[in-house]
Amino acid sequence: MAALGITLALLVWLVTLLFISIWKQIHSSWNLPPGPFPLPIVGNVLQVDLKDIPKSFARLAERFGPVFTLYLGTRRVVVLHGYKAVKEVLLNRKNEFSGRGKIPAFHMYEQKGIIFNNGPTWKDIRRFSLTTLRDYGMGKQGNEERIQREAHFLLEELRKTRGQPFDPTFLVGCAPCNVIADILFNRRFNYDDKKCLRLMSMFNANFYLLSTPWLQKHSGESGYTLENVAVTLADLFFAGTETTSTTLRYGLLILMKYPEIEEKLHKEIDRVIGPSRIPAVKDRLEMPYMDAVVHEIQRFIDLVPSNLPHEATQDTMLQGYVIPKGTVVIPTLDSLLYDDQEFPDPGQFKPEHFLDGNGKFKYSDYFKPFSAGKRVCVGEGLARMELFLLLSTILQHFNLKSLVDPKDIDLRPIAIGFGRIPPHYKLCVIPRS
Repeated sequence: MAALGITLALLVWLVTLLFISIWKQIHSSWNLPPGPFPLPIVGNVLQVDLKDIPKSFARLAERFGPVFTLYLGTRRVVVLHGYKAVKEVLLNRKNEFSGRGKIPAFHMYEQKGIIFNNGPTWKDIRRFSLTTLRDYGMGKQGNEERIQREAHFLLEELRKTRGQPFDPTFLVGCAPCNVIADILFNRRFNYDDKKCLRLMSMFNANFYLLSTPWLQKHSGESGYTLENVAVTLADLFFAGTETTSTTLRYGLLILMKYPEIEEKLHKEIDRVIGPSRIPAVKDRLEMPYMDAVVHEIQRFIDLVPSNLPHEATQDTMLQGYVIPKGTVVIPTLDSLLYDDQEFPDPGQFKPEHFLDGNGKFKYSDYFKPFSAGKRVCVGEGLARMELFLLLSTILQHFNLKSLVDPKDIDLRPIAIGFGRIPPHYKLCVIPRS
């Protein structure tokens, strides 16, 4: 009887805890945006496909609207889906939502560096980093010269392949790695340098691990400590290498699938630049098709679909709902890049998404692959320049050759989470006559 009484008491206790948990969630959600009903402890995790979170967000937005609440475990998250909601958070209310939402995988860096820093120093560190980098030549002209110098080394390495198949991951990726290394450390690596290859391998592996399935599973230091400087450099080095190299790698695969697009690019390059002069930033004004292709690559691959999480820095009203201070907010970038009104047939690769009826480049305010507002990517200008100059240089000198029939090339990412990871592949580059 005693054992039965203890068991009954435990059951009553567990049921009481369950009801208290449910009541707290309901009570705290009265003024929050709508969303699926969360289960105790696990929240809405069972209603989200961890292998394709952006797709789950889109499905929930259709049901609950452009602003909705989710519970990932006991953690409350408000998701913004669509141009109006995302723009309101990133630009119109950029101060109220300038915090960085917690990412458990990077909890050690919550008060260090630039990317994941949510401490009191992040604004000062960001400002100091940009000022220092500019002082060391990270202006438009300085960056252009760096990229042009590195393009020469990239061409040499591509010629060494002698038309044989190779994996572009590290060969092509070494170019943006060297550009950011020159900015940060005033040095570059040889393309067979073991340290460089190991660094890129680690960057590549980390980016992949963060995307398989969603990895969301305190330091009191502040100011310009040696550790803080080291983390800031690591942030800049990783972001300046991995994102651009992945975009280039994905872009080459796309161009092999659509040889007719590659041929149009060859013609534009021949007409504007010619066979020998190195591409320059000023050429972009006369190369609307290349400009459109570079933008469409970034739109189509949707490299960081759900953005990095933001956090409300104060209690804020958003579209009639109360967003309490400390709430994690996710302004989804894929909802802009794949908006079917702005980009008809968004699932198709079409440079025409960025061209007007006269073939001139057409800007879209929905194009936000680097995010926007207070937390916009600090290297946006550098990345845009690298993509245009390096892709133009490669296509100026080489034809791309796939090892399979172009129609059999699969562009689907092999993992979707923090980022979209392109498939592994090899290609040949054939010198143009």
